[in-house]
Amino acid sequence: MSEKKIDTLCIQAGYEPKNGEPRVVPIVQSTTYAYDTASNLADLFDLKADGYFYTRLANPTVSAFENKLCALDGGVGAIACASGMSATLLAILNVCNAGDNIVSTRSIYGGTYNLFSITLKKYGIECRFFDPDDSFETIDALVDEHTKVIFAETLANPTIVVLDFDKIASVAKKHGVLFMVDNTLVTPVLCRPIELGANIVLYSSSKYLDGHAVALGGCIVDGGNFDYAASSRYPEFNTPDESYHGLVYSSLGKTAFAVKCRVQMMRDLGAIMSPQNAFLTNLGMETLALRMARHCENAAKVARFLSENDKVEWVKHPSLESDKYFSLAQKYLPNGMGGMMSFGVKGGSEKAAEFMEKLKMIKIVTHVADARSCVLHPASTTPRQLSKEDLDAIGIADNLIRLSVGIENADDIIEDISNALAQI
Repeated sequence: MSEKKIDTLCIQAGYEPKNGEPRVVPIVQSTTYAYDTASNLADLFDLKADGYFYTRLANPTVSAFENKLCALDGGVGAIACASGMSATLLAILNVCNAGDNIVSTRSIYGGTYNLFSITLKKYGIECRFFDPDDSFETIDALVDEHTKVIFAETLANPTIVVLDFDKIASVAKKHGVLFMVDNTLVTPVLCRPIELGANIVLYSSSKYLDGHAVALGGCIVDGGNFDYAASSRYPEFNTPDESYHGLVYSSLGKTAFAVKCRVQMMRDLGAIMSPQNAFLTNLGMETLALRMARHCENAAKVARFLSENDKVEWVKHPSLESDKYFSLAQKYLPNGMGGMMSFGVKGGSEKAAEFMEKLKMIKIVTHVADARSCVLHPASTTPRQLSKEDLDAIGIADNLIRLSVGIENADDIIEDISNALAQI
């Protein structure tokens, strides 16, 4: 299916029914699977055969979703997880041990920032943060012999910073370090990070991939473009895994990361996506290309309206020529900049709250990137556990409103925003 266009892959990839089988991916709601012989099951445990033996590791419905997203991103393997946060955690733990460090841009989702700066530190994994606008030399200086990952978001949540792929990929390539990218807010329809130098791509599938705010999940996509056998930086890929029959993961070639993540990390941590959520997400992805086009179109109109309103202090959306990241967006996101934006209402946090409470159609919710337009005040919600200093460091002002533009009629979205602004 690799020769097909991305909108075709959204519908067709990941599942091919055999004669007489269901045309639509079925929900296999079973934790276990029956086999005729003991050797059949033993071969599965020894990775000598493909199949399923326990849904904590793999499931046919979940596999269909994994295969579809893998095809969309151009990867070699995918691991569906219970949430976007669990996908990030498993991907990091797949390569990091106590004493290692990761290097990450500060402009990331607040939950990820807290994971990196607080939780991982408790387990001996350090995170060294950089500003996305820092020079190659500044970022390069953060990498040492214990660095295992350089991490960034294609489009940062909620600061709407566009990732400079060339700069970060060049640092990672210089040192032979994995380049890991969270692509949640643009999806492979708008950007395929593996083609831009990323090795591992992460998603909160609860967002645009599902598209309807009904299915929690996340996913790790292995680009298959890192040579672990040639690297001394990742000894756990080149020494026998005593917990898996002495398997040396680098011997698996391109799929080394994905296999290790599944048979070691997922086996021990068990944070797999449920079959029901995989079914719903897979169903949502069939319209992903159509929805992303509408999200982009609507967001560009809304951003332009906000930029011209005298009650708005600033707007961040890279479709605007005045936006700091307009040029990078033209380079890396030529097919659209997504439906996410942030803006500041004049008057600080009180006016921001007042504005949100005056909205009618657009709701205040702890979510982004689904079919319905919604808003949130990040400084008092999702990254609330962070200090004022941390919020300032990652660019979250007290008047910042995160707006996720849905696929409703753009005129109705703008009318709701206009009416709310007029009342404050």
